[in-house]
Amino acid sequence: MNEPQAVAAFAAIGQENRLRIVRALVTAGPDGLAAGVLAGEVGVSVTNLSFHLKELSHAGLIQSRRDGRSVIYKAAYPALSGLIAFLMKDCCQGRPEVCTPVVEALPACCIPTGDTIHA
Repeated sequence: MNEPQAVAAFAAIGQENRLRIVRALVTAGPDGLAAGVLAGEVGVSVTNLSFHLKELSHAGLIQSRRDGRSVIYKAAYPALSGLIAFLMKDCCQGRPEVCTPVVEALPACCIPTGDTIHA
């Protein structure tokens, strides 16, 4: 991710409802949520949701697909990971204690499901 992309991403999630939308989609996982369900999750009207989804999509933070008559939205995990990496890229500068709290927090949100691969 480069600086203009990061600026666009931060501008997109710099609004309360859009941040809620991204968090709801991250929580929903790779299957995503239908627009109506997502509107209920974040407490906005479908019309208002559409406006926010357009901004998030333009910033590359979400993706959509049609499923019959529904539109399903999901988080764009590579873009979100890229944004985190952009922020943390040069954080340590030879001082690992600076980044250690962030690194230690990540496994808590990334607990694998299913079979574990053994080395």
